[in-house]
Formats: sequence, C-alpha cells, structure tokens
Amino acid sequence: MTDSNTQSWQWQLRKQIRTLAKLQQVFPLTPEEISAIEALSDTFRLGITPYYLSLMNPDDPSCPIRRQAIPLLAEQQWSPQEVLDPLAEDRDMPVEGITHRYPNRALLYVTHTCAVYCRHCTRRRKVGDATSNQSRSKLLNAIAWLSSHPEIDDVVLSGGDPLSLSDGKLDDLLSSIKCAGRIIRIGTRHPTTMPQRITNTLCATLKNHAPLYIMTHFNHPKECTPEAAQALNMLADAGCVLSNQSVLLKGINDCGLTLQQMNKWLLQNRCRPYRLFHCDYTQGVGHFRVPMEKGLKIVQDMRGYSSGLEIPEYVIDLPNGMGKVPVTEGQRLEDGRWAFTNWSNEVVYIEP
Repeated sequence: MTDSNTQSWQWQLRKQIRTLAKLQQVFPLTPEEISAIEALSDTFRLGITPYYLSLMNPDDPSCPIRRQAIPLLAEQQWSPQEVLDPLAEDRDMPVEGITHRYPNRALLYVTHTCAVYCRHCTRRRKVGDATSNQSRSKLLNAIAWLSSHPEIDDVVLSGGDPLSLSDGKLDDLLSSIKCAGRIIRIGTRHPTTMPQRITNTLCATLKNHAPLYIMTHFNHPKECTPEAAQALNMLADAGCVLSNQSVLLKGINDCGLTLQQMNKWLLQNRCRPYRLFHCDYTQGVGHFRVPMEKGLKIVQDMRGYSSGLEIPEYVIDLPNGMGKVPVTEGQRLEDGRWAFTNWSNEVVYIEP
C-alpha cells in the first residue's frame, strides 16, 4: 500500500479481489473461510479492495475488518423471518430504480458496484450482480419520474456505491435531479473501504452541488485510518455535511467502548455519528444480529462517557418496508416479541 499506484481509486477497483484463488495468493485463510467462499460464490460475491485488505489482521480470524468482508458458513443459515428483500424495496418501486415509501422522500438506486461487498449487506440480493446494474435507459426513466414528482423534496442516492460513478457521470446525475428546495443525500462507504476515491476533482464536483449530505458507513475503529480521516476532511472542506450510519454487528462493534472510540474519531474529523442500525432481517446475516436488549444497554453504557454528539440514535428498519423506528420506542411483550408503531401508525411485531 506504499506504492504510488495504490493511491489511485481506479487502481483499487481494478485490483479488487473477487475470487478465492486471488485472495489465497495474498492472505492466509482458515479452512472455514475457504469453504464459505466456495459455497457462497453464486449467492453473494466476494469483493475486497487492496486497501481494505491491508487493514485485516492475518493472524486473527475474528478481526473485525476480516469478518465484514470474508464470509463464514453461517451465511447459509437463515431464520424464518429473514428474506431476500427485508425492506421491500423492490415492492415499493413505481419505476425501476426508485423506491418510494414516504410521501416526500425517495431512494434512487444508482449502481451495483461497491469497493467492498460487506457480508452484512442488506442488498446482497443485487449488489455485485451485474444484471442488477442500472442501465442508462433505466436511470433516465427514474430521473424522469423524479422530475415529474416535485413533492419529492429529499432524494437518497444509493446502490452499490454512488461514488463508484466517474466524476462526470456523477456531475450529470446531480444536475439532473437537483431542483429548488430538494435535499440530496449520498450513501457511500468509499471513505471507509476505498478513501482514495475522495479526490480533489471529486470534491470540486460535489462542491458545485452544495449543499450535499454525505452518509458514511464506519463500523469499527480499525477503519478509522489517516487515509479515511483525510477523505472525510476533504469532503467537509468541499461543503458536504457528513453523518455516519453504523450497523450494530455481533462480535465486531457490540461494545460501548468500541463505539465510543470510533464516534469520537468521527467527530474529530467533522462527521456526526447519526444512526446505529439494528442489523436487518436479510437472509444470511443472522449471525451478525445483536439482541435488541443488548443494543439498548450498549447505548445506555455510552451515556455519561460520551457527549450527546457522540451517541447515535439506535434504530430498526422494520421488516416488510414498514419504515424506520427508534428501538427505544419498542415494547417488549411477555412472549418475547417486540412491538413497534411505525410512522403511519401501524403496529409491527418482531420475533426475538
């Protein structure tokens, strides 16, 4: 990672490790990891940038970076409440590429490409799958839908990672969806998994469309590197408003001290810890899920040792597309289930 070539984000994507054979050439794997990569190759692809691989501990199978990017056989175990599309994003598509659930907000699916295919990914059914890529014609159709719905005053660009687009394509996209009074958010993990993407030319492009709200995704202090800090500060200098959305992951960040350390670093680098998500009910990610009682205690343990700025809101994105609700608003029932009332006053029950 000291070679100047490695500082090119295009090089990082070209050298993305996508096969077991390539990974074995550069990183020692356990027998289970080898079996899992082989077993899951047709289910959810492997994808790791050289940069993110460099953060892994080759001597520790429980390394939090390793566990986010290299599969285990536990991904083959599904509980009855886990489904391919837990948030019903495909159901709520008026046109392909747009998810419209809330009256004034919409999500625009931009690309299937990510720098790293995280093993806890909610969209593992499509991310990394070339057939799910948003073609130019489909993207134009989605943009036309947004243009014909001025009541949509908040648009989230998502994927894959929207910053996988070239600067020119991103500039064109932002120009085409911007209108008076509309908030644009960009969900990206590139500052975490490929900070080389945050270049001067990208920042100049983003600055032309200010204000933009960048939603990052850091999960562990090992991701809080000097390269990541530089990426965040460049984005902030370009006028972007930075917030972080973490996922609470068993064995990775299910500890108040771990989250405190990461969140303090985020604030020091001008990124607000915004939300801590309960792991979605996606097929293959159950081994990451932390019980909600423990999640609530973790947040409680942070109080007193962290300022309010450092404590994210602990949120569950309810299954079947029922919307986001703070876990603190849930009610634990006698039978062990949780009951939540969503934004449209519907009651949703979650199995323990």
